[in-house]
Amino acid sequence: MGKILAICTSPRRGTLKTPVPSAVLAPEWGIVGDAHGGSWHRQVSLLSAEKIEAFRQKLWVDYGAFGENLVVEGFDLATLPVPSFFAIGDAVLEMTQIGKECHSDCAIRRQTGDCIMPREGVFARVVKGGTIHTGDEMKLLPTPADLPLRAAVITLSDKGSRGEREDKSGPLIVEMLTATGYKVEETLLLPDDAAQLKTQLLRLADARQVNLILTTGGTGFAPRDITPEVTLSVAERNAPGIAEAMRYHSLTITPRGMLSRGVSVLRGKTLIVNLPGSPKAVKENLEYILPSLAHGIRLAAGLDGECARK
Repeated sequence: MGKILAICTSPRRGTLKTPVPSAVLAPEWGIVGDAHGGSWHRQVSLLSAEKIEAFRQKLWVDYGAFGENLVVEGFDLATLPVPSFFAIGDAVLEMTQIGKECHSDCAIRRQTGDCIMPREGVFARVVKGGTIHTGDEMKLLPTPADLPLRAAVITLSDKGSRGEREDKSGPLIVEMLTATGYKVEETLLLPDDAAQLKTQLLRLADARQVNLILTTGGTGFAPRDITPEVTLSVAERNAPGIAEAMRYHSLTITPRGMLSRGVSVLRGKTLIVNLPGSPKAVKENLEYILPSLAHGIRLAAGLDGECARK
């Protein structure tokens, strides 16, 4: 059980959030009148009151100074899993992300060399609306047992990122995942750039904690094909069987299947799998591995038992 110590809003992005006595949470939007509302996963930001109090030992800051909407007492929010669900009166929030990149012009970081929002702040979407007030209780709800597995899709393509080529593989992956029961949280179209890809893989695995990340493109022999190397750089455990199975299956279709360098790894509870770039190869490979992926993902997340058979 927690308590709302402050509700903070701002009418425009880039302006300081200030406390208000109450606010309306609108489903799939956020706080009515707050600049960060919208159809995205970071509709409402939350920060633990205890973390603010600890920071005040080196610099006094008012509530809202970190850009947080809700100051919550009683929860170490950044230690909770994504997704977590909270009830505030009739309203329900779904936690969707832990932390974020700090703004380059962050005044607090300039003054102290530190800002707690990037590591302690969390974000949520509004599942059920309602009016909230300062002083309201906030309850941590049981996580529903029937939640779909959550996925993200990244397309790697220099030409696609410049708008010179239509991305057909990414939407195909989304379509196939959705048809299989996954909830696709994000889709990204990036150039074949190692730094950008690593940043997104880390964010999706650590901050958003999606169950599955599928990449498409950048797995061949061309000099700009860096997807496998970047994927391995963020790996905590290897899961080679999936990539090996895709190469085996591809070789039954074309000898060029041996030229794919895609890898499959685990970071935390997130499975990351590199798919080829062409829509045809994506379809062939994903059809082959999809029936077995869910069990492995649920094992990694601690949702299924051992897979030994009697």
